[in-house]
Amino acid sequence: MKKLIKGGLVVDGTKKPGYEADVLVENDKIVKIGNIDTTEDMEVIDAKGLVVAPGFIDTHSHSDLQILVDPEVRPKIMQGITTEVLGQDGISMAPLPPQYISPWRKNLAGLDGDSDEIDWNYQTTEGYLKMLEHVKPGLNECYLVPHGNIRMEAMGLENRLPNEEELEKMRQITRREMEAGAIGLSTGLIYMPCAYSESKEIIEMCKVVAEYDGRFVIHQRSEADTILDSMEEVIKIGRESGVKIHYSHFKVCGKKNWDKIDDVVRLLEEAEKEGIDVSFDQYPYVAGSTMLGVILPPWVHDGGTDKVLERLADKELRKKMVYDIEHGIPGWDNFVEFAGLDKIFVTSVKTEKNQDAVGLSLTQLGELRGKDPYEATFDLLYEEENAVGMVDFYGTEEHVQLFMKRPEMNACTDGLLGGKPHPRVYGAFPRILGKYVREDKALTLEEAVYKMTKKPATAFNMTDRGEIREGAYADICIFNPDTVIDKGTFTDPIQYPEGIEYVIVNGELAVKHGEHTGVRNGSVLKKKGKEVVK
Repeated sequence: MKKLIKGGLVVDGTKKPGYEADVLVENDKIVKIGNIDTTEDMEVIDAKGLVVAPGFIDTHSHSDLQILVDPEVRPKIMQGITTEVLGQDGISMAPLPPQYISPWRKNLAGLDGDSDEIDWNYQTTEGYLKMLEHVKPGLNECYLVPHGNIRMEAMGLENRLPNEEELEKMRQITRREMEAGAIGLSTGLIYMPCAYSESKEIIEMCKVVAEYDGRFVIHQRSEADTILDSMEEVIKIGRESGVKIHYSHFKVCGKKNWDKIDDVVRLLEEAEKEGIDVSFDQYPYVAGSTMLGVILPPWVHDGGTDKVLERLADKELRKKMVYDIEHGIPGWDNFVEFAGLDKIFVTSVKTEKNQDAVGLSLTQLGELRGKDPYEATFDLLYEEENAVGMVDFYGTEEHVQLFMKRPEMNACTDGLLGGKPHPRVYGAFPRILGKYVREDKALTLEEAVYKMTKKPATAFNMTDRGEIREGAYADICIFNPDTVIDKGTFTDPIQYPEGIEYVIVNGELAVKHGEHTGVRNGSVLKKKGKEVVK
């Protein structure tokens, strides 16, 4: 049945002023915009007083595993997200050679979770994307091929540089996965095994990605003490490979590094003047979230999770870990230093035994266990086989707004879905509309919608997405601009937002009157030539 969205304020994603109009949807496309008469073959959606916007695009998502187990991904769809980009931070589901399934599941668990409910023998991006198609996802999914997975297939999990034969194999794997439909390459240079690499290795893979007009998405080597050196490395990768650059969850961590912000902005602008295509995403909170294992010094991770557990079992090595955390290691992002043990909170564990740790700071964990907080944390990581999530507080509202207003910025969730997650999982996009548009007036409504729709669609070459126009796909979010807001808090994050009234995915209603319909109508979007298409 046709759907007629009647009388809403169309904010089309292009930054043009909103205008009142009707929008007619037929099958999976927007077929007409204007003053449209109602006919009997139409389902009418009364949008008077509401905003009709393109469906939101989450360019940094961690639903990679969860979507195979629970394909609706309600935390995303209920906040108006209709498309998400998987394969982040250089460690994700594919490629995955069979001999590495066991160690890789442990390495991945802290970010994307783990499950015995799926068949892990899919081997390649092609195999993984077929699994995604088979489960019929609730929203559109696309995939970045992760550097760590490529490296693992080419040379294992060792801490060393590749030889020329292995480097050529990495280029070949990158090409194979781009041909399978990956929309770009990701890396996370604080995560193993990506952190073992030097720029040359990444440049060689990015040269392949550039041939396909793909984008290189990077959790850079430092977001703290050495952020300027880190950004220069990323810009060098863009310059020497010709690839488009996209910084993940852009920020500057730690009070002592806030004086670097002007130079951070300068580097962005200099790269763009040089002709390097630069974009970044951001979640609208002063706290981040990742796997708790990142607080351990880099040497602890050499050889993968099994080696981490061996070292955590060694009392003398624990002393060295504490010393390195307390004194720092040059070039290492030390989360304890820039957040503090009292500002890092456990968000998820995998066993029942340690459920009482969820929601506690590392200081409180020590108090609960009657131990030094370091020892309590090391015990937790050991008992949970490193599958522990965390939230860390690092910044200020002023800095969130500064980066939000930058022309390179688009919105994201970066949401880890397990346990007691960061509230961004449920509320990042409505928070921008409610807090930063309506309350703080940091952005206009049109600017915010652009940064949530057309901007990311353009950055990632998503054809006919991110815009309300005739001929575009009918991915649409209809919300109340007077009430839209996130509801989740750091202590009670699992709350759907208010004000998201309707969400349409490829022409079908996934959310109606603020309630999920149970309909799953997403598609797996793949790169074909230089476009990302259904």
